[in-house]
Amino acid sequence: MPPLPPHAAHGGAAEAGARPAQRRPGARPASRQPGPPPDEAVRRLPNPRLTGLGGGLFSGTAMLVLGCLDALLFGSSTAFYGVLFLPVCLLTAVWVRRNDLVSAPVVVPIAFAVGLLPIADDGGGGLLGRLMGLVTALATQALWLYGGTLVAGVIVTVRKIALRRRQALRYRNDPFR
Repeated sequence: MPPLPPHAAHGGAAEAGARPAQRRPGARPASRQPGPPPDEAVRRLPNPRLTGLGGGLFSGTAMLVLGCLDALLFGSSTAFYGVLFLPVCLLTAVWVRRNDLVSAPVVVPIAFAVGLLPIADDGGGGLLGRLMGLVTALATQALWLYGGTLVAGVIVTVRKIALRRRQALRYRNDPFR
């Protein structure tokens, strides 16, 4: 029997001089676990924590890109743009840091307005025409704007309540207070 490497000399069958188990021909391999429990799979999902500024940049950039794609692919469909606004609001509210929770419902309406720039009617050209088209789009799409802001506000409120409860429980269980 050849000598063992230094890391294999610490206990087990290798010290007793036994040979490692060999697989018999025709034997079935040991069954594998089907995968991690759903709990662990959820933990592996991306979990970025955005500051208030980061949440604004994320939602503003996402809505600007979605507005450009909407203008290119769907002919400036404001209904399609409104539907795409809701998941951006959800992600912004979920990904913002605990200390910056209040910023999420503030930055998503700004992101909505930024994303409307490529799809708003230019009103005959010029800066004033573009501004008039933007104001008109904001007025006609107010339901999407309020709905997305409400989604962000509800998620942030639920997160804040859960955070306060955890803090209160931690404070109650602290023996050194």
